[in-house]
Amino acid sequence: MECLRCGGLMVRERFNDFLDDMNRLEFKGYRCLVCGEILDSKILKHRQRLEPALV
Repeated sequence: MECLRCGGLMVRERFNDFLDDMNRLEFKGYRCLVCGEILDSKILKHRQRLEPALV
């Protein structure tokens, strides 16, 4: 997968979120090896919802 920010290589990774108040401490996503961008399904869904407002 290619990073949308810099074009670098995205690798699948497991993340831990200790500040999540929904008891979802672990989630899977992608991290760019070049710029550090992190993407998961929740981030992508939120960006798609906000996209028309950015134009």
